[in-house]
Amino acid sequence: MTMKLDESLFTVPGVGRGLRFYVTGATPCPYLDGQMERKAFTHLNQSAPDTLHNQLSEAGFRRSQSVAYRPACPSCNACRSVRVDASQFSPSRNQDRILKRNADLVRRPVAPKATREQFRLLKRYLVSRHEGGGMSDMGFREFAGMVNETPVQTLMFEYREGPEEDAPLVGVSLTDVLRDGFSMVYTFFDTRQPKRSLGTYMILDHIRSAEDYGLPHVYLGYWIKQSPKMDYKRRFQPLEVLDGAVWRPLEEDK
Repeated sequence: MTMKLDESLFTVPGVGRGLRFYVTGATPCPYLDGQMERKAFTHLNQSAPDTLHNQLSEAGFRRSQSVAYRPACPSCNACRSVRVDASQFSPSRNQDRILKRNADLVRRPVAPKATREQFRLLKRYLVSRHEGGGMSDMGFREFAGMVNETPVQTLMFEYREGPEEDAPLVGVSLTDVLRDGFSMVYTFFDTRQPKRSLGTYMILDHIRSAEDYGLPHVYLGYWIKQSPKMDYKRRFQPLEVLDGAVWRPLEEDK
């Protein structure tokens, strides 16, 4: 169930007041026990979707297919939008070891078109990390919708164990390309190689790539201090958190 949301509740810099927002019904929060979540969203399938997507991303929205959304929970504000300052990032000793451990991997950007190979990797990842979750029953058609249905500039970053096109695929990131950085929409990887720390590596590689392309940020979605599943994002410093309409260093929350 969705309903029209009072547009005055959302002030997005640079976005016209004619933009329509909606809010979902309340559902159990997947991160905090006992909490209910609601999301405000709007459609990107309109004129100049990339421009709109950039503006909404800077205002804390995330993308799912052709929809941009952000939390709209009336009694909770635990979800905080975060992004890495790629230009100032310096890996920790452990992160540097992870980069070196994965030096053999080759990143290849490809068009956002779902493949059976990607889907097989996703299913293994979901069984290992998110069995019983909302995506565990996803079929190939739903996966293709998640990947293919994008009205904005999007890439799939494939990570393979070698330069050959048929080299083993060990990681994938669905990534939006914004005017000020990369937005990591969804990542999945081979969990049978835990020593690689592939989830961490793909974030580090995006930060490194953003700096190479002169893009100042890597958007990591929502950080939740009270959730171990989401608090890992704090490790990528300097990290900025959206406070109202202003991005500021996360260190101020410590």
